Amino acid sequence: MCMLKSINPTTGEDIKSWPVLNESDIDAAISRAQAAYQKWKQFSYSERATVLQNVARQLRADKDKLGKLMTDEMGKPVKEAGPEVEKAAWCSDHYAEHAQSYLADEVLESDASRSYVRHEPLGVLLGVLPWNAPLWIAFRYLAPALMAGNTCVMKHDPHVAGCAEGIAQAFVDAGAPADIVVNLPIETEQVAHAIRHPAVQAVSFTGSAKAGGIVASVAAAEIKHAVLELGGSDPFIVLADADLDTAADVATLSRIINAGQSCIAAKRIIVEDPVYDTFVQKLHERLSKLKVGDPNDPGTDVGPIARADLRENLHRQITDTVKQGAKCLMGGDMPAGEGFFYPVTLLVDVEPGMCGVSEETFGPVAVVTRARDEAHAIAIANDTEYGLGAGVWTGDTARGVRIAEQIESGQVAVNGIVKTDPRLPSGGIKKSGYGRELGPHGIKEFVNAKQIWVK
Repeated sequence: MCMLKSINPTTGEDIKSWPVLNESDIDAAISRAQAAYQKWKQFSYSERATVLQNVARQLRADKDKLGKLMTDEMGKPVKEAGPEVEKAAWCSDHYAEHAQSYLADEVLESDASRSYVRHEPLGVLLGVLPWNAPLWIAFRYLAPALMAGNTCVMKHDPHVAGCAEGIAQAFVDAGAPADIVVNLPIETEQVAHAIRHPAVQAVSFTGSAKAGGIVASVAAAEIKHAVLELGGSDPFIVLADADLDTAADVATLSRIINAGQSCIAAKRIIVEDPVYDTFVQKLHERLSKLKVGDPNDPGTDVGPIARADLRENLHRQITDTVKQGAKCLMGGDMPAGEGFFYPVTLLVDVEPGMCGVSEETFGPVAVVTRARDEAHAIAIANDTEYGLGAGVWTGDTARGVRIAEQIESGQVAVNGIVKTDPRLPSGGIKKSGYGRELGPHGIKEFVNAKQIWVK
């Protein structure tokens, strides 16, 4: 029997194994979600809201347990794990409160006595989820989809099978109707079978661009809608008139949160020439103070990389970038010992085309590029196949907004950190994907915008 296996990245030791569903088991699980949909779609918004609010309370009650699962399975520092559970609960509460207004009928003038758009659920959705934010990314899929009246099949990453189990159990413990969320412990190769199930109406995928392309092609062949949130190589522009200390603080946080394993991290720090050396010094000072170590220790800033193969690839990217002419001011060495740790690394004088900026880096490595001026900074920022998020730092807010409007990405933060928020839409362009999650836009991805014309 095939098994899913969780490995503790802090020690490299096996945690637990779970049996993988076969095709008939997959079909049966999806059929349970389809049966649940027939009842769930008839619930009023207020009835669904009560369920989601109960789930949010359950998440908060289970915060320590769920946080520990993340720490054990993918190495998230304990000081980040609890807040992620809280954020998932917030997402559940947000859609419980706002789904009805987000999906209110839209009256449109026409030659009818009355014409309007009504937003109705699609049916069973399939969520294919990643390991790097096991609770948050799950709930930014689950909460809006459920409040819209859909039921959800959850195919989580095989390396966080315990987290997936914990999420499903939270719905049970909260007293939610059976099978509105169905956990699907399967291997990646089985996702295509799940997409092709007749009951599955659409797919939400978060992961790499390569895997997203495969999911999108299968969904398209089945004439099924998909939302893709893929990789990012987010620019972080620092102009000469910026508050350099605050910008350095945020660059450090954005780059190393979750050990740098975030799609919307500040992956390409682009600094205007007059302040380049000063900013590099400030960044170096902040990165040097970070503690890499056991994620169970509340004092740890940076935990391990989630998997051994991910660490190997990160080290290759750093080594190749240095060979291409970048300077490594700190880190960059593969550590000995147990676990999948990697030191905080700072690469400077990185030029466009080098590995560290042409590929997405997933780890605690800050990459800094010099820009001649504003126009050059914008050109560098847009010189990527990705387009997920971006940051602009300047003392002139109007200038920052003007630059933000020229950046090719799904979201831009001016003088702030790029983050996901239940109130605001999030998603990318180019190879960062298509469609939107969160906010009023996200909940409308998985509904039938039905036009009704009355004479």
